[in-house]
Amino acid sequence: MELHTEIAGLAAQLGAILTNNGLTITTAESCTGGGISYALTDTPGSSAYIERCFVTYSNEAKVQLLGVAHNTLTEFGAVSRQTVDEMVQGAAKAAQADVAIAVSGIAGPGGGTQDKPVGTVWFGFYLQGKILCEVCQFAGNRAEVRKQAIEFTIRKIISLLNA
Repeated sequence: MELHTEIAGLAAQLGAILTNNGLTITTAESCTGGGISYALTDTPGSSAYIERCFVTYSNEAKVQLLGVAHNTLTEFGAVSRQTVDEMVQGAAKAAQADVAIAVSGIAGPGGGTQDKPVGTVWFGFYLQGKILCEVCQFAGNRAEVRKQAIEFTIRKIISLLNA
């Protein structure tokens, strides 16, 4: 699989920031299916800042691997601020990482609702104990939604680390 040139460049930029600051990173991905971790590990030298990443596509995987509460998933759904908040905290703890990213969304073509249409993606960002959650609405087909989510994630974490 070949990475989109822009995403590969962003991943390399993020890798340099992590390396220069002696930070480690982990990911907890659902709708992106490991695309973020693929982009990050495609960068030479990434073993210096990545030990493990999580693809938790099912709700049960979110519970078992990341410690997301069953009642969070029941009450708010997998695609919610509450869920990515718990995902990102669980990933950071499990990987003992300084930086963590969590993504859960509806890439389509089905699965959307009026409240959460196709293209809805929630993001959780963990930076040395601080958490930020954000939602985006992306347009396009399944591949386009996933690509936009991956690119947004890497751009956002670069921005947060540079702040």
